[in-house]
Amino acid sequence: MIEVLLVRTSLSRLAPRLASRPAAATLLAIAVAAVGLGPAASPAAAATIPAGAGSYSDSRPAGTSGPTTNTGAPVTPKLTAAARDKPVPTNDWWSSLAYQRYGDNPYSTPMYGHPLTYQAKASGLEVGYPTTPAIVGDGRQYEYAHKADLTVGLSGLNSPDTKADAWSDWTVTPYWADGSRTFRATIGHGMPFVYAKGSGGDARITTASAPTVFSDQGNVLGITVAGHHYALFAPTGSDWNVSGTAITAGLGSKDYFSLAVLPSTDALATYRKYAFSFVTGSQVAWQSTGGDVRATYSLTTEAKEGTERGTLQALYRHQWLHTSDALTPYTYVSPRGTMKVRESASFTTSQKNNGVVPALPASSGVDKARLTGYLNEVANAADPFSGASDTYWTGKALGRLAQLVPVADQIGQTATRDKLLGLMKGRLQEWFTAGGASEFSYDKDWKTLTGYPASYGSDTELNDHHFHYSYYVYAAAIIAQYDQAWVADSAWGTMIKHLIRDTANAGRTDSAYPFLRGFDVYAGHSWASGHQGFAAGNNQESSSESINLSAALVLLGSATGDTNLRDLGSYLLTTESEAITQYWFDASQQVFPASFGHDTVGMVWGSGGAYSTWWTANPEEIHGINVLPVTGGSLHLAREKAAIKRNIAEMERENGGPAQEWRDLLWQFESLSDPAAAKAKWDGVNGNYTPEQGESKAHTYHWINTLNTVGAPDMTVSGDLPTSAVFSKAGTRTYTAHNHGSTVRTVTFSDGKSLSVPARSTATSTGPGGPGTDPEEPGEPSTGNTFRLKSGGVLTTATTDPAGADTIASADGVNRDGTPYRPTVYEVKKVNGKVASGAATAFRLRVDAGTKVGLAPQVRVSYDLTGDGTFDRAETFRYFATDPVNGWEEYTQASGTRAVTGSLGELRNGTVRLEVWNALGSGTSQVQTGTDAAVLKIPYV
Repeated sequence: MIEVLLVRTSLSRLAPRLASRPAAATLLAIAVAAVGLGPAASPAAAATIPAGAGSYSDSRPAGTSGPTTNTGAPVTPKLTAAARDKPVPTNDWWSSLAYQRYGDNPYSTPMYGHPLTYQAKASGLEVGYPTTPAIVGDGRQYEYAHKADLTVGLSGLNSPDTKADAWSDWTVTPYWADGSRTFRATIGHGMPFVYAKGSGGDARITTASAPTVFSDQGNVLGITVAGHHYALFAPTGSDWNVSGTAITAGLGSKDYFSLAVLPSTDALATYRKYAFSFVTGSQVAWQSTGGDVRATYSLTTEAKEGTERGTLQALYRHQWLHTSDALTPYTYVSPRGTMKVRESASFTTSQKNNGVVPALPASSGVDKARLTGYLNEVANAADPFSGASDTYWTGKALGRLAQLVPVADQIGQTATRDKLLGLMKGRLQEWFTAGGASEFSYDKDWKTLTGYPASYGSDTELNDHHFHYSYYVYAAAIIAQYDQAWVADSAWGTMIKHLIRDTANAGRTDSAYPFLRGFDVYAGHSWASGHQGFAAGNNQESSSESINLSAALVLLGSATGDTNLRDLGSYLLTTESEAITQYWFDASQQVFPASFGHDTVGMVWGSGGAYSTWWTANPEEIHGINVLPVTGGSLHLAREKAAIKRNIAEMERENGGPAQEWRDLLWQFESLSDPAAAKAKWDGVNGNYTPEQGESKAHTYHWINTLNTVGAPDMTVSGDLPTSAVFSKAGTRTYTAHNHGSTVRTVTFSDGKSLSVPARSTATSTGPGGPGTDPEEPGEPSTGNTFRLKSGGVLTTATTDPAGADTIASADGVNRDGTPYRPTVYEVKKVNGKVASGAATAFRLRVDAGTKVGLAPQVRVSYDLTGDGTFDRAETFRYFATDPVNGWEEYTQASGTRAVTGSLGELRNGTVRLEVWNALGSGTSQVQTGTDAAVLKIPYV
């Protein structure tokens, strides 16, 4: 069921968007099956629950539905008695365990924990480790689809269903029972282990094909299935018995056993150390101080044998890029790029806070009279809400108005400002009062708050709450900036808090709502489907609407003095920003498979990513859906300006020319990298276009002309206040910050600049710094032409980094000579230099294959001369045949080139990349980092 046309979660999501785009006809092949919805279930009599000045209902309105199966039958959470009263975290990577979307599947759909994948069956838990991507859907989707290597359970287990028994921030324990046997298995993100507990039968592993045993130590068995290596651990005194594809072990008086996927067979001893340190929970803790956001990810464990309480966990790319904690040489393949293994029960990440501002700063580039005219078009429209009636489109309309309030205030149009505020308050108050044409209803079974009229399965599938409600919270944040009394708990603040608790609840002990319903703290981003009922796992399309909620929390927390709420927003935004950068935009070009012919995806799935949307194959929407809405929370996108350039170039290439339908969104996106190019496109139509439905000419005009004046966001500098930002143009930086507090505040920026901001005001100042006017101009000259390999995928001129070693993945027994296969990649950007006459690429690497026979590391060095994402020159060197003796061996360019493509030329903000992979063999090797024997020298001066 891997290549079937759209859709399960969002059939209803098609209608309004297709109504505005009747030409949309081509839809992506996604790992789902099309189904129909049955009749709505009947609600009970409703009661009204007061919430400050507002209220909500405890039963949905007549004629509407709550969560249903795919045939429209009402459905309640599938939980054990121990979990029955806990709020269920729908919209998670494993939610199909608790939400039975399909009547004929009481177990689960595939769940993507990474590096392992899972699916519950009557006999236990399927476990897989997909390492080879498939390109499907006419080349529009890549996937590492779940395929079982083995099934873990108990002998004779035949459970009629699987239920969720326990869960924590990124782990879950499903439960099976058949009357004679009970079985539990704790699984999670980043966990190479499956921790099993059972009664009533022997431990049983059923492999998909006959296993090859590479180690038999009684209660510890090493096997290879489908090219993947696993270790099976039974209690001390037990013995594994292999009979065909059945592997069993008696548990005696014990009730536990475990298994692990190994990065290589020689890792068995390390993994054995932690086999009986069972993970019992997971938790993230975050703090935002002084412009930095730190997060610590911790596992709790229980020693089943001995005293070992440590463990192994695999970090995603967005995590290991931002940790200084020690990592092992072990790695795993995943749809999110290489995962790196840490030998510890915790690790900490640290990132610069991505600022959020209510509006871009005032600038001389904005014609106030023209902007006033555009503002009046919106404020004086016959229907400023454009007929919106459901939660999503009402939210979009609220968002459009909210963006214009601080803009009107900035140019002294206070009457327009207040009119817009009044429109927003009036519509929110309608929604925040039960009993009218629009209201919110609380579902006590699912512990969720749903707005009616609903849309896109927000009611029947619990989809997209964080998308829809982000606009309501953002509107409330803007109102709070001007009228704090309106957001008081005694007024409308209590209803706003209910929406926040439904979507982004930071409390783990709240009995009414789950912890962070949609946000997956370990995956680093949100999920959109409430039930996760797909062969491809869960999905998220509009990452930018998820960011909209985080930005709204920053602004609302700042406006109300709730620093916990503000810091939650900063953590969510900063974390998801890096996930978007890596997994939606592939900014480092290290995540998407080489065979996937796109530079961006419109949707991320548990199994991979897709160049698509739910409702159209039009490139403008595919690229724009992860941009909208453009707000002061969108500045984080400017961190990777080269990726924006590639993104726009691909959109225009796929589109057959510049954007037409969503041109305003994409102009604003481009302005984060190249404001002059965006302004030229705006000037080219001179306001003669139809705005995207959540946009306005007023906002687009203000955005593009402001950035053209002050420059694109300068993400190399950050402030110690979350509501601050920096822009740069022609060697001048513009600093801005909004102080929501009641006293003056001094904001300090990371480049040493200070800015005094009066109470409840925005302040702006300028100073020297930043790049020149031309985004294509070279930056500062390189400090040299010699780079060291640094763990973490970096080429650096620094010579003070610690020595280390990175793992080079196995060639998996296939001849990879000349073609990089799962390479270990090192890269440096913004390199400038002229070709040195007579010079050539040189490198000196130390590699070690240990005692493994027949390995052959190989190197390719590539040059992107302008940093536009296209490599103009590639030099592939002949491989180096290692010996099977422990110890470093030296590999240099003296091996000679195997193939050379393209030509060298001047480097102007260019990128240099070194890739090293095993061309031959069936084991991993290592390459040294951080030493004078881990060096690349490029032929430039």
